[in-house]
Amino acid sequence: MSNTSAHPPADRSGHLPGPGDGRPPRIAIAGGGLGGLVCARVLERHGLPVTVLERESSPTARTQGGSLDIHPESGQEALRACGLFEQFSALARPEGQEYRLLDRTGAMVQHLVPEDGAEPRPEIDRGRLRDLLLGSLAAGTVRWGAAVETVTPLGGGTSRVTLADGRTEDFDLVIGADGAWSRVRAAVTGVQPWYTGVTFVESYVEDCDRRHPDLARLVGPGSLMAKEGGQALFAQRNGDGRIRVYAAFRAPEDWHAGLDLTDPGAVREYLLARYADWDESLLALVRSGDGGYISRPLHALPVPHTWESVPGLTLLGDAAHLMPPLGVGANLAMQDGLELARALVTEASLEDAVRAYERVMLPRAAETAAACAEGLAHLLPPTGETALHFPEMPGMRTV
Repeated sequence: MSNTSAHPPADRSGHLPGPGDGRPPRIAIAGGGLGGLVCARVLERHGLPVTVLERESSPTARTQGGSLDIHPESGQEALRACGLFEQFSALARPEGQEYRLLDRTGAMVQHLVPEDGAEPRPEIDRGRLRDLLLGSLAAGTVRWGAAVETVTPLGGGTSRVTLADGRTEDFDLVIGADGAWSRVRAAVTGVQPWYTGVTFVESYVEDCDRRHPDLARLVGPGSLMAKEGGQALFAQRNGDGRIRVYAAFRAPEDWHAGLDLTDPGAVREYLLARYADWDESLLALVRSGDGGYISRPLHALPVPHTWESVPGLTLLGDAAHLMPPLGVGANLAMQDGLELARALVTEASLEDAVRAYERVMLPRAAETAAACAEGLAHLLPPTGETALHFPEMPGMRTV
């Protein structure tokens, strides 16, 4: 493999030739999440081969989380560029945009629905959206069970990827789309996320309409948030008939010391005690959980998280700008994937493409991450104040 990062201009079909030998560049995307898959799909639509290295053993190796609202200017634009917008629209749930904001007594503070004429932000389960993107890729694009362990720059823009099983392969561009604990980031900035002081504990209620009609009516067709000071309960409709529930609170990262997180009964009793003065209608979200609980401590990267462009390497999504989950992360990752792919099929070289992408992505990410950090502080005040601060929701009106 040649050790030069200068590439001839793309040909008329959008194909960037490889470094000096007439072949397409070898591009690897570490991570098969939404941002990485959007990038791969757009590259393939323009005739550029790509390899997605995914550490999971199969598409069904683990649950993919809850429901996402997909924004017009970012996630929806990415799906249009992928040629998947119609399929997405058939799967999405416009009714899922409704939001109910309550206090700890169960009293409604705000009941929000989209404003007339507002651009829709329909909900879709993350797993269904991922499956849609996976199904659009060429056979063999995603290598399952290929966990990236390290990335080593070799000079001239070439990097060696070492997998967890010891296999190695060289690429002309490695894109880190491998999430919060990105292994690719170590070769770009080496920065690690920090704990925000907030933990989410996730559970779910199956077949809620039939088994728990009172909860179904409480949550409605979209999402519910109840809060008081530094604690909150979130409930979110999913398209498979379940309601996903999150208990959110400020606590040390080792808050569960002495608590067996694999014992659902013990975790349930802990949460019920923590929220003991909340209304029973809300505690039912905790009491009715099916299966176990998952602790999800919220981590974030510094704001801003920036770097000098590194030949042959770049980052997108949480690997680049991990921030509190206030409804923008998945959309930003998809926008990153689209814009990076567009740069790769329009710029004259890989290096030019990465620089053009990072010039736009990094300041946007810094601005959004700062807003999310501020939003988390208002949502769950670290001082324990009891005033109700709910997030602003553009395009929504009170009913």
